Amino acid sequence: MRVMHPGKTAALVAAAMIVMAGSATGAFAQAKIDLTGKWLFTVETSAGPGTPTVTLKQDGEKLTGHYSSTNLGEADLTGTVKGQSVNFTFTGDVQGNAVTVTYAATIESKDAMKGTIDIGGLAGGTFTGKRQ
Repeated sequence: MRVMHPGKTAALVAAAMIVMAGSATGAFAQAKIDLTGKWLFTVETSAGPGTPTVTLKQDGEKLTGHYSSTNLGEADLTGTVKGQSVNFTFTGDVQGNAVTVTYAATIESKDAMKGTIDIGGLAGGTFTGKRQ
């Protein structure tokens, strides 16, 4: 019969718990989150704040949808979702001029994202998005 010393047993249990915790964290990071739905963004830019509504439809890594705000107007958007990274663009209206607007975000949970916005090089800032 083999006898384990209490110190070795505790070390083995601790090592097993660390491995299990690491696996759970890795599983969350790898979990596929579908961003399809209606989102409310809170935007802060050098041109001022905004609260656009964004409707997203995700198909694998492909992202399509519609952007609606009082600052940039109404526009269809296209983008990608790769892992926890989201990127999309659309053509917005800035005082009658068409500008390419780019959002880049990190998914924080199934109902939250945050990132940066670039408005055609004219203004930039940050945003948070919450699923409605």
